[in-house]
Amino acid sequence: MTRILQKEKRRRTGLPVIGWREWISLPDLGIESIKAKVDTGARSSSLHAYDLHQFERDNEKWIRFKVHPVQRKTREVVVAEARIFEFRSVRSSSGKASLRPVIVTNIELLGVSWPVELTLANRDEMGFRMLLGREAFRRRFLVDAGKSYYGGKPQQVKKPKSV
Repeated sequence: MTRILQKEKRRRTGLPVIGWREWISLPDLGIESIKAKVDTGARSSSLHAYDLHQFERDNEKWIRFKVHPVQRKTREVVVAEARIFEFRSVRSSSGKASLRPVIVTNIELLGVSWPVELTLANRDEMGFRMLLGREAFRRRFLVDAGKSYYGGKPQQVKKPKSV
């Protein structure tokens, strides 16, 4: 989409445009950047999580979990904790229903930050470690299904060359 068409679309709706995949940040969980599939067909959002352990803190249910934020790689691990908002039955794309913990955490995209409900599920076998469902971006963004990374790509840290 040309910049002129993008500006025209934003002018008519007042909403910024995002692509079908975007790099986002989950600062409350210590995740600087994670590639998310923006899925208008999915109602809820999901974050790849494994090694889940529930515990109590101040008479509230919390969960500690690990995340591999980089697609198809398991070397980087982020350990996070969040208060459990609720448990929800979620039907996967294959049709199988499972009860998943739901957390509420802040998300950052295109310089905007807002709270989002995320179900926690093992997405190791999925193409994306995070799925951003339509409830998360409704009334905030328009989705251009033919483009990616309107928010840009994170800076890659270059490894020093061995001598």
